[in-house]
Amino acid sequence: RFVRDLGRRGGIVLFVGTKKQAQEVVAREAGRVGMPFVNTRWLGGTLTNFQTIKKRIDRLQQLIDWEDQGMYETLPKKEILRLRHEREKLQKHLWGIREMTKLPDLVFLIDTRKEHIAVTEARRLGIPIVAVVDSNCDPEGIDYVIPGNDDAIRAIILYCEYAADACLEGAELFNERVQAEVAEAQAATGAPA
Repeated sequence: RFVRDLGRRGGIVLFVGTKKQAQEVVAREAGRVGMPFVNTRWLGGTLTNFQTIKKRIDRLQQLIDWEDQGMYETLPKKEILRLRHEREKLQKHLWGIREMTKLPDLVFLIDTRKEHIAVTEARRLGIPIVAVVDSNCDPEGIDYVIPGNDDAIRAIILYCEYAADACLEGAELFNERVQAEVAEAQAATGAPA
């Protein structure tokens, strides 16, 4: 319900799951609903030092643009290799959050033990956390606990699908509300719909 209500307000949910079983599922489900995700490695400071992370995202976009525009053709081979290596490294770690322009309104985590740095950063910034908490994890500091198995692939698929569906449902409600407000404003000004 909390995720759906957040989606209804147009909020951003950051999906986080870097353990091997969760990587593909997190990327797929977050991508399905157009939300940012981290599925390879949580970079320290992703939330608390977002300005620096944003600069690295901008650099990644610059490197992609340069290659698309054919600017690499004028450079020496060694420089091209260096730039491609830099791009691949940035792409590996930042691809899921490349379109995140501001801090998320919620962090959805699969394994609180593995993602303890993400939990610490979200706590420090006051960002609510929805997390799957296994019997070997401490629920302390998690705002919305989902008790369950964070190791089984089928369970992870279920949790991610439900979170993504809640985001979609909330986004649909948000879009309906926006459309109703636009129609109401047009009716008040006498503008044609």
